[in-house]
Amino acid sequence: MVQNSEAENYKNKGNEAFNSQNYEEALSFYSKAISLAERDTRDMATYLKNRAAVHLKLNSFNEAVKDCDEALKIIHEDPKALFRRCQALESLERYEEAYRDAKNIFTVDPANKAIQPILSRLHAIVEERARKSAQTSNKVEQMFKIAFEMSEDSEKREKAMSNLLVLCKENSGANIMMKSGVIQKIQQLLKHEKNTDIYVNAIRVVCHLCKRDIQMTKDVLNIVGVPWFLEIIDSSEQEIVNVAQYCLQSIVNTLSGMDYKSETKPDPQLCEQNKLEIDTILTCLTYSITSRVISGIARDAIMELIMRNCHYSTLNWAERFVEIRGLQRLLEVCSELEEYKYESAMNITPSSSTVAAACLARVYENMYYDQAREKFNNQVDDFIKDKLMTPDLESKVRVTVAITSLLRGPLDVGNYIISKEGIIEMILVMAQTEDTLQQKVACECLIAAASKKDKARAIINKGIDILKKLYSCKNDAVRVRALVGLCKIGSFGGDDASIRPLAEGSTKKLAEACRKFLVNPSKDKDMRKWAAEGLSYLTLDADVKEMLADDKAALHSLIELAKTGDQSCLYGVVTTLVNLCNAYEKQEVMPEMIEIAKYAKHHIPEQHELDDQDFVNKRLTVLCKAGVTTGLVALAKTESHNSRELIARVFNAICSLQELRGIVVQQGAAKVLIPMALEGTKKGKIQAAQALARIGITINPEVAFPGQRNLEVVRPLITLLHPECTALENFEALMALCNLAGMNETTRNRILKEGGLTKIEHYMYEDHMMLQRAATQCICNLLQSEEVIKTFEAKNDKTKFLCLLCQEEDVDTVMAAAGALCILTTASKVCCRKILDLESWLESLQCLLANPIKEIQYRGTYILYNMVKDDKDMAARVFETDVMEILMAITKLEDPECAKAVEYAQKCLNTAEELGIIRKPDDTSN
Repeated sequence: MVQNSEAENYKNKGNEAFNSQNYEEALSFYSKAISLAERDTRDMATYLKNRAAVHLKLNSFNEAVKDCDEALKIIHEDPKALFRRCQALESLERYEEAYRDAKNIFTVDPANKAIQPILSRLHAIVEERARKSAQTSNKVEQMFKIAFEMSEDSEKREKAMSNLLVLCKENSGANIMMKSGVIQKIQQLLKHEKNTDIYVNAIRVVCHLCKRDIQMTKDVLNIVGVPWFLEIIDSSEQEIVNVAQYCLQSIVNTLSGMDYKSETKPDPQLCEQNKLEIDTILTCLTYSITSRVISGIARDAIMELIMRNCHYSTLNWAERFVEIRGLQRLLEVCSELEEYKYESAMNITPSSSTVAAACLARVYENMYYDQAREKFNNQVDDFIKDKLMTPDLESKVRVTVAITSLLRGPLDVGNYIISKEGIIEMILVMAQTEDTLQQKVACECLIAAASKKDKARAIINKGIDILKKLYSCKNDAVRVRALVGLCKIGSFGGDDASIRPLAEGSTKKLAEACRKFLVNPSKDKDMRKWAAEGLSYLTLDADVKEMLADDKAALHSLIELAKTGDQSCLYGVVTTLVNLCNAYEKQEVMPEMIEIAKYAKHHIPEQHELDDQDFVNKRLTVLCKAGVTTGLVALAKTESHNSRELIARVFNAICSLQELRGIVVQQGAAKVLIPMALEGTKKGKIQAAQALARIGITINPEVAFPGQRNLEVVRPLITLLHPECTALENFEALMALCNLAGMNETTRNRILKEGGLTKIEHYMYEDHMMLQRAATQCICNLLQSEEVIKTFEAKNDKTKFLCLLCQEEDVDTVMAAAGALCILTTASKVCCRKILDLESWLESLQCLLANPIKEIQYRGTYILYNMVKDDKDMAARVFETDVMEILMAITKLEDPECAKAVEYAQKCLNTAEELGIIRKPDDTSN
């Protein structure tokens, strides 16, 4: 009994909170009452109905339905529970169920007037949906007859399949198609279909059905099974592979609660419920990595799916991947060579080893405790030992190629392996043979191994003579690799102009040698890729940067190489571009530290005169006009976060010049920058977001971010409003958000939804003129939203602070603050009164009314008119001061530019007169 009275007490508190519109508090109290109430009692039903009412207010419609369901189990046909469930179901667009509840309410309580208009509305909706459903059913039947009939005209079949794709995006269409056996029909069709357009759209139909809900996804999996998806991804056509990959990712997303937006986390509850299906899909993908029958591009797509889903930020499947020997499978791919075919060789692409290396790195990121890392290292160790058990040519070559991939992926593991006894010696011996294949793979491994200065020194000591010897051989494939090794060794001074590891002028000679391979059309892409990598090391030298920037043919070749989208070209091309743009991370050197270093006789880095900003800007202009953006867009599809950071750095450097931003947008950069700003390394996301901000400042957002993109760009921009970001990044983000806020209500709502309002307001209080100005301008545009106006009406000092900003020295800040007050005072009398609550309100108004800038003066008169209009008390307070004299002085201004200010000053005086606050002077003479 005590328990029931306590529950009743919580219910009463919940009622009070609900009536005061404190819905979160009410939710808490009703939940406590439910936890204390006896099950299956009338009291329990009441508490559940009350909580359902709160859920309705909070737009938590699914929770409202659940509470009403429970209440109706206790009291069948309870009108209140039925009514609230009806409202929730209608909001969820479950109209047929809502109509059923409405009919039941009418049956139980015919006198209920509230349900009659709802019943009428739902009846019309349900009838219309039934009519449309019948039409959809007919359409589906017609399209089935054409799309799945192989003897029909190809063009008609293409159109029919496109129509089915449109129909499956609607609930009714999807349900009818599933009932009509569309999955079985597609499964049969794809066994024989030769038309790529029909094939691709058929997979897209399956994809959209799987995106609808979990049950439909499970139904699809039960019908076709995971192996069927692995069959369709096995294609030599990139378009088919892409759509099959997307379809598999859609299934994983639906089962795990992830969506396609970056940085979305899976739902742990859903992952647990659908653990078997998720594990089956990922396990099948893992076993398919080393399938000997699939195409190279299918293998790459499968590795990308593993990479995308194994990380702890997604499905946290990396440890399971290691358990089922996924590492060995990736290493098998890493050890493959396109030009070295043997009986059990796999089909690979030029990008396969790069994708596999990136996947290894991604898995290794998850090995964040010692035991897991040890397990990872041991499995790699076992793979190397197994291969070297038979010391034939094939084993040595494949081991060396695998080590190269490790050095390009999880570098710590690569360094661990290469430091093993006998490994580096084996590689050096291979480099000195007369066998071209061994020379090539040994060179590549030496280049990758020289990633740290201590390792490079060992290679310089042991291998520089070998590299020089290999560079003089006749085989170009060996020569270009040896050249890259020499370039890497020659670049260890970085951009420090005072360090030169090789003789003076050597870097220019090496760059010229790389150039010859790069621009020679008779050389294959592989050699040009290596030449680009050589330049990626040499372009740390400012002389080489300038030489390359003036070489149109070399730049053109570099950009054309990027446009291929080949992931194996990515590092060389992008790093070269980063160096040309000086977009690499620079360590800030404080003057005091330089003095200390001089005193301690430590080395002090020197910047080359050719790295001054004027030279950098010239190089940025040359690159942009040469079409570098199109190449970067092609390479941006990489799953490697580090590579995405490099690409973002180049984009951001180019966008630092206002005149180049239009070219960047024209060539499609905005589309790839948004996902790069949402997913990747911390610095990479900031670089991409800043590039978007710079685009958003200069170019009309409707042009720069058309359609849905103007909503997608909001989140990246808001991430720049962070204390860890620089003042410049903050400022540019505020400016871009200001432009977006001026677009439309939908975009303003997105800014609010992403928590932008609070963050923007924070910068209004900054002791930094530019940040304060940009934030105020942004708030001015956001005030076009009623939701924002409501926040100013609440119990806070926001309106007062805007009033204070009118006393600032910065003209643009005053203009924005006055503009914001114009909007607020027009829309809200509450805000008008808040102005007079400010102690220095008169000084603020005087600053506006007596301002020499005509537009600010006009805004002052407009604000004042809004304040005194229809409010005698407020008008009386205003006209007690010298404001009347200022207004009268304004009315006498004859400057045409002051016409608006004169008009509103006169309106203020007329209003005061009408309210009886002031009187006109008596014109009659005595």
